[in-house]
Amino acid sequence: MRIAVFPGQGSQSPGFLAPWLDVDGARERLAQYSEWSGIDLVAAGTEWDADRIRDTQVAQPLIVAASLLSWNALPGRERVGGVAGHSVGEFAAAAAAGILSEQAALSLVGIRGRAMAEAAAAAETGMSAVIGGDEASVLTRLAELELAPANYNGGGQLVVAGAAEALRALAAEPVSGTRVIPLQVAGAFHTHYMAPAVETLRAAADEVAASDPTVTVWSNSDGTAVESGAAFVELLVDQVASPVRWDLCMSSFAEAGVDGLVELSPAGTLTGLAKRALRGVPAVAVKTPDDLDAAAALLAADV
Repeated sequence: MRIAVFPGQGSQSPGFLAPWLDVDGARERLAQYSEWSGIDLVAAGTEWDADRIRDTQVAQPLIVAASLLSWNALPGRERVGGVAGHSVGEFAAAAAAGILSEQAALSLVGIRGRAMAEAAAAAETGMSAVIGGDEASVLTRLAELELAPANYNGGGQLVVAGAAEALRALAAEPVSGTRVIPLQVAGAFHTHYMAPAVETLRAAADEVAASDPTVTVWSNSDGTAVESGAAFVELLVDQVASPVRWDLCMSSFAEAGVDGLVELSPAGTLTGLAKRALRGVPAVAVKTPDDLDAAAALLAADV
């Protein structure tokens, strides 16, 4: 099975959308995405600096829009047998799987970004990546500091979240064998700090139509495939305040016999994780339109 995966927040970089504007219909599509999400995505993806696109309410719709723009430009995408997204990337995955319309996906992610930004502003919180070490020892230390695991990314990488003071304490005295890398995000995403955003998003999600997926779609909640579109949307909502289990998603990819992976724009993070956790599985990161041919070739190849 060949699959497509969609990245999460933090994968964006200044100007990364500029090469995509030369793709036929891209400007028109982005103008529509901008209207639905409430963000000027062309300006955000081509002109705004790193600080401005780091803003949660900008970054989330920008990433989903880029993923869908590159997905629509991907030759041979009908050969994709399964999809998954990391955190906010699940909205792009939901659209690619036919669960949500693109309008619903962009509208909801705009609401999600604004609600999460508002929740993040209520307390001084953040996130850090913990690389290496014994996971049980790391989790014990997190409990001591009242920090929470936010992203189980696999490949020896765990993203943790919570009060800024506690994150500084973790960095000052890291668990043996680990490196702690502060992340440039504005809040403790995928933790109880995001509970207000869950309720805001749930109210909006109740108003959109959801269809059952046309391809296999895996959930960040526990890595399992979800057959009901309505159930997947419910998990999307709950995910705002729950840990991302990308490690379990990758385990499910292996169990499903995935033999090729394409990561849509802004790509690189998930293919990097796959190279460590899914050794031997060919992967292509679609960073610019120049990568589309390689991705199409992987989808069509006999592996």
